[in-house]
Amino acid sequence: MTEADLTPPTLIDPRDRALPLLTLAELRSAETGAAASLPEHTLMSRAGRAAASFLHEQITRPSARGGSTDRSKHKVWLIAGPGNNGGDALVLATELHRAGIAVELCMPVEVKPDDARWALDAARAAGVAMSTTPPASFDAYTWLVDGMFGIGLTRPLEGVFADVARRLTQRAKARPRVGGVLALDVPSGLDSDTGTIVGEHDAVAVHATHTLSFIAAKPGLFTAQGRDVAGAVTVAPIGTDTGSESSESSGSGRSTVQLNAPDLFARFLPPRDFSTNKGSFGSLAVVGGDTGMCGAPILASRAALYTGAGKVHVALLGEGAPPYDPPHPELMLHAVDDLPLDTMDALAIGCGMGHRERATQVLHDVLRLDVPKLFDADALNLISKDPALAAEVNARGVRGDPCVLTPHPLEAARLLGTDAPGVQRDRLAAARALAARFAAVIVLKGTGTVIAAPDGRVAINPTGNAALATGGTGDVLGGIIGALLAQHLPRYEAALAGVYLHGLAADTLTAQGQGPAGLTAGELAPMVRTLLNRLFYPATDA
Repeated sequence: MTEADLTPPTLIDPRDRALPLLTLAELRSAETGAAASLPEHTLMSRAGRAAASFLHEQITRPSARGGSTDRSKHKVWLIAGPGNNGGDALVLATELHRAGIAVELCMPVEVKPDDARWALDAARAAGVAMSTTPPASFDAYTWLVDGMFGIGLTRPLEGVFADVARRLTQRAKARPRVGGVLALDVPSGLDSDTGTIVGEHDAVAVHATHTLSFIAAKPGLFTAQGRDVAGAVTVAPIGTDTGSESSESSGSGRSTVQLNAPDLFARFLPPRDFSTNKGSFGSLAVVGGDTGMCGAPILASRAALYTGAGKVHVALLGEGAPPYDPPHPELMLHAVDDLPLDTMDALAIGCGMGHRERATQVLHDVLRLDVPKLFDADALNLISKDPALAAEVNARGVRGDPCVLTPHPLEAARLLGTDAPGVQRDRLAAARALAARFAAVIVLKGTGTVIAAPDGRVAINPTGNAALATGGTGDVLGGIIGALLAQHLPRYEAALAGVYLHGLAADTLTAQGQGPAGLTAGELAPMVRTLLNRLFYPATDA
């Protein structure tokens, strides 16, 4: 045992941390490099010890929902798969048993790799209770541990493993008052790169209440179905250092995905000095609003006001719009032809824009302007149908003036010439493909929004919840990012900040009981203002 193995394991809460999210290939490379410099079995030993430390902390921590912190009141059931994930579970069981916590381990198929065989021998020598079949009921256990399969699973769960996955999921969804379901590394059945469940539509994966991710966090834990099945994620670097670094690239030279956090964008926010004025924070024009559709640009424009833009204009394409916005007379409403768009600091284009020829012409006109631009909603659909518009968007990016595109999965599918399920099967690949095709910064909306830049930088956003699944929230996001562009944030950082604040507003309102059901898009903007000031412009004594 090395000196490092005598120190308490490091456990990292990924919230508000710009952690690297390593793919399967990057993880394999990290494992190989670490294992080559360490005594045999070290990584598995550290993984099991980290899991034991995590569970011990959970068992002895007072819960807001009640329950005993007396270790003797807890009983842990573990299932070990045939590979190294099963070995991790065996080490965990041995550590808990030695700590005086009652454990039972189920191993339907005996483990095969050398490391896992070593762990099995140690568990047997320690006297860990083992069986080959799961119990008829889990009622006697407070914690259930999924150690069936880790990263790299290529086929759907079957047989006893699929059955256990369903039963663990039932326990997790019941939200037990005491204990929970812990997945080791990744929930079994989840693709750690994409966040999708391995297999066809009827395939299963463990839904955990907690996931302890070894070496580093994985992209699939934070996007697509991964956010639902992983539960609360904690990272255990187990001495490889990759779990806590905020690096831009991996050893392969390929850009590493990062978890979006204020560390990535806070320094780009403008200072709010006493000597500043409205001109210091830019002018934004929200362009859209065909006849009968002015609500969307108004929502976006209100959000821009709350995000700190100095002046916000609404450039409307249609007829019959109100002369001003009564709740927010600060907004300046114009017919699109009456506003000199080339004098703006940024443009947000597409909300309620419609699909008429007039809208297409406006897009051609604004693409000629040397002003930072965001395209959303109808603008994206027009670009997907018009090769000339698509070529103009790409040309701007190639010249060093990338646009920001904010598609939801269906809009992304239209832009890529595929379908929404294809986009959702690999959201990272879809966002990267869009960034390359349009030489643009891409905000692929959805659970675990993916932000991708044409230079290869990619981030997954951890904030947001089902409260955003209502009409108008995308318009609000466009206004937030547009306001940040007007305040002269670089395109990628404006997208990171906007997506983060938008999601955090939904999380905060939900925590206050105003979501996830029934939260309206218009309620997000005031909370964005609160968070922006609380996090980045705290009040100081004069």
